[in-house]
Amino acid sequence: MPGSLARVTATVQTPAGLLTQALSGDPGRPLITFYDDGTGERVELSVATFANWVAKTSNLLQGDLGAQPGDRLALLLPAHWQSAVWLLAAFSTGVVAVPGGDPAGADLVVTGPDTLEAARACRGERMALALRPLGGRFPQAPVGFADYAVEVPSQGDRFAPYAPLGPDAPALELPGEGVLSGADVVARAGAQAAALGLTRGSRLLSGLSYDDWPGLAAGLLAPLAADASVVLCRHLDRLPEERLAQRKDAERVTHVA
Repeated sequence: MPGSLARVTATVQTPAGLLTQALSGDPGRPLITFYDDGTGERVELSVATFANWVAKTSNLLQGDLGAQPGDRLALLLPAHWQSAVWLLAAFSTGVVAVPGGDPAGADLVVTGPDTLEAARACRGERMALALRPLGGRFPQAPVGFADYAVEVPSQGDRFAPYAPLGPDAPALELPGEGVLSGADVVARAGAQAAALGLTRGSRLLSGLSYDDWPGLAAGLLAPLAADASVVLCRHLDRLPEERLAQRKDAERVTHVA
């Protein structure tokens, strides 16, 4: 629908507000369709399901992990649906998300199985994600880490920050770019959505990493700003060209990052 992107970006001032806006529209529509072409996994999350994961993770972050607004969270995670959840949970709690950040300089760290050793440099809370199909847990939690799949299910389905988060609060630290405020993130997400030609109902396929702005924007933030959705693909380089064409057709992909 023409004008839908302008409507969203004109009324929303924080990244968490983008998710709230999406929930007020059609919460049952797909937001993230995730593929891992290393394992064969496919997971589809509606706006409502994604928001529930974000609420649970935000409660875990604010409550059990004791994170405070302004704390730095090193995200050592690939492009994955659970990484998207953690990014929005950080935005929801006022924690500054630092994709690929140095754990030694962070207050908390969230890591996948491939970066456990690097994550041990963090002196604060450490959370590990097995990144197994269906959000499965580690067979045995890594020493020195809490297992996200064990800790998150018992968390509440509704979340409220201890203090309101304003648009000028720091939200995202990017390599070589410094810290962006929540308002900066929303503005850049809207601009990226426009640059990609996304409108309401668009389906964007992305195989980009979550280590920089182009990957974060294509893999979540721009589709969220445009009331669109993302087909997020990990290990896309392992997918033969003919199967990629089949996926684009089956998932009704309209744009490719």
